[in-house]
Amino acid sequence: MIKIQYAKNHTDEELLSRNVPESAAVDEIVKGIIEDVKANGDNALYEYARRFDRAELDSLAVSEEEINEAVSATDSYFIETLQNAKANIEEYHKKQLKSGYEIKKDGGIVIGQRVLPLEKVGIYVPGGTASYPSTVLMNAIPAKIANVKEIIMVTPPNKDGKIEKEILAAAKIAGVDKIFKIGGAGAVAALAYGTESVPAVDKIVGPGNVFVATAKRMVFGKVAIDMVAGPSEVLVIADDSANPVYVAADLLSQAEHDKLSSSVLITDSADLAEKVSKELEVQIPLLSRAEIARTSIDNNGKIIVTANIDEAIRLANEYAPEHLELAVDEPFKLLPSVLNAGSVFLGHYTPEPMGDYFAGPNHTLPTSGTARFASPLGVDDFIKRTSYLYYTEDELKKVSDRVADFAEREGLTAHAKSITVRK
Repeated sequence: MIKIQYAKNHTDEELLSRNVPESAAVDEIVKGIIEDVKANGDNALYEYARRFDRAELDSLAVSEEEINEAVSATDSYFIETLQNAKANIEEYHKKQLKSGYEIKKDGGIVIGQRVLPLEKVGIYVPGGTASYPSTVLMNAIPAKIANVKEIIMVTPPNKDGKIEKEILAAAKIAGVDKIFKIGGAGAVAALAYGTESVPAVDKIVGPGNVFVATAKRMVFGKVAIDMVAGPSEVLVIADDSANPVYVAADLLSQAEHDKLSSSVLITDSADLAEKVSKELEVQIPLLSRAEIARTSIDNNGKIIVTANIDEAIRLANEYAPEHLELAVDEPFKLLPSVLNAGSVFLGHYTPEPMGDYFAGPNHTLPTSGTARFASPLGVDDFIKRTSYLYYTEDELKKVSDRVADFAEREGLTAHAKSITVRK
């Protein structure tokens, strides 16, 4: 049963600690997989499909025929849901588009900035214990809006060597260009370094388990990555207007993700805290992933009672959660006080899964407190900025002595010479 803690009896560090174990053994395993894929390419990927996914593959690539069959086999209601979600995600992310600029100065000087899409992007979509077509939409659609030229998706196959039809349908609707039946650290290595079948990309995005996250960290520098994501987390701030049934359900919506997921309630109502604690015990046995949720709640779940909502907000800003729900009577009054959160869900009728699937804002969010400095995935993740500048001979001569002096003060005489040689 989840433990209720009173803020007045604990330090912030005790209240807000995250129980996320680190393993040097994972680093060694992932390093070995990356080196194997670099050396042996497709052969290594086929072997990892056999070893980890228990799948015998004829091809790493998903054929157009397989994609079309998956779309046909997916019920029309879900196809319509995917299309509705796509429209919402597009509407939200199109507002993020940026254009370049140019400044023309006296004497013919021109300086400016170009905004260019990345050439190739790899999207990792988790498989295994759950299927995530929502991840396909949230990662591919902003890339399409940014005008990325080629979007390559990787996702582990099931033991029959197939990809879930809903994932393939989402990929078709989102505009993914190529799909490969590979997962784990091997898939990340393939995207980073390329193999006979899998093209190397410029950036890898998308969530995954600890092996995927570790592989992304290790290939960073060879390619860009979106973030090194930790376990999912939700923090709910609730006052006495909140419904304990709703709050418990929202906490469990994250707890079922992973045994390492964190679900935290901070409230100024001791009565609500007790009711939510009891309601969790009612709802957990009813879940399809009850064992995962049970472990997550027991090991990482928290209910914290504060003196007032202002203190709850202060603690939330310290915690910097991936998802923050404001289950209070007047949520928009609290919103300006929220400084650190990946995404904020306002009121009693905006549960976190609305952001996961449908509303429009991205669900790939900073975790593990990185919302203090990081942002949700968006169009900016799929662009690069290039500056340019132009000087005429006369304009260069006007400032050449000043620029050369600057260079010499840094001890870089060749820099200075590059200026003065043109005088």
